[in-house]
Amino acid sequence: MGSLIPETMKAVLLTGHGGFDKLVYREVPVPKPGEGELLIEVAAAGINNTDINTRIGWYSKTVTSETASGGAGGFAAVDDADAGWSGTALEFPRVQGADVCGRVVAVGNGGTAERIGERVLVRNMLRTYVGYRPYGCWTLGSECEGGFAQFVVAPARETYTVRCDWKDEELAAVPCAYSTAENMLHRARVGTERVLVTGASGGVGLAAVQLARRRGATVIAACSASKAAAVLAQGADRTIDRDADLRETLGAGSVDVVIDVVGGPRLPQLLDTLRRGGRYVVAGAIGGPISEIDLRTIYLNDLTLYGCTFQEDEVFENLVGYIGRNEFRPLVSRVYPLREIVKAQQDFLSKAYPGKLVLVPERDSSTSG
Repeated sequence: MGSLIPETMKAVLLTGHGGFDKLVYREVPVPKPGEGELLIEVAAAGINNTDINTRIGWYSKTVTSETASGGAGGFAAVDDADAGWSGTALEFPRVQGADVCGRVVAVGNGGTAERIGERVLVRNMLRTYVGYRPYGCWTLGSECEGGFAQFVVAPARETYTVRCDWKDEELAAVPCAYSTAENMLHRARVGTERVLVTGASGGVGLAAVQLARRRGATVIAACSASKAAAVLAQGADRTIDRDADLRETLGAGSVDVVIDVVGGPRLPQLLDTLRRGGRYVVAGAIGGPISEIDLRTIYLNDLTLYGCTFQEDEVFENLVGYIGRNEFRPLVSRVYPLREIVKAQQDFLSKAYPGKLVLVPERDSSTSG
């Protein structure tokens, strides 16, 4: 590590499952890159639903309500053993943050110094082993330290150079939300079809609107009326109110694909909108993890249901290509200093802003150009 890199840094530590009081802003040692790793000075890190869900232990099967019900104070009873998204217990304290945009400042043993100075994004769903966990089963900010800090270590093979004129805050909006959305579209092989996107004003939802439009799809976006103009500006062909009766508003069999990040009790209506042979794709359940469906709707209409978490390598690699060709541009509504993470998460939970909210660590003049 270079002499200009400090020994300590500011970071937000998650000290356990629960409310905002579990987020502690403090000084900790700067991590050192090992073999095959890079040290990255974090320029910006986006906020995602998974940060909230991990903090409050929402992934535990003991929780059956929507994210918002425990977003501020956590839940009274959470089984720590299955409260991580991967179904295993988390280790605390943990630096969260699945989105990392920054610059390489040091390389580990065996690395090439040519990478120092590169502007990079880190693939949030990593392919490299950590401890005993197998391929594809860990993410930044969950099974390993993430981007809510001034510095982070990441595997060199998971760290992608980006060349564009985007702001750091815009790049930091991409890894988690856009890879989730792109993975949903990729898995369902979305083309020039009619696509319904739920939660369309949020980070993943708005990413799905943009990326589905990029594929030539006709996009119907479900969102609140107050955010409809913003969603239309990002590429939706039509918006409908998020609480609308879908059978009345759209009609049965009216869309080819449903991209769902909301889940909850409205799932039967979403399935009814699908044409025969349609595809339902889910990668989130902020509206609640429990739904009751009529299986006859599925098999009599030859529907296909996709649950999407694991991502093929090409998903993130494609995103990096889209960025280089400027084929989409994230909407970042607000930027906060890292020390104001509680305020940022409060605003995130309020759903007051469309698109992404992003944190920016304070910068050390000794390492920043």
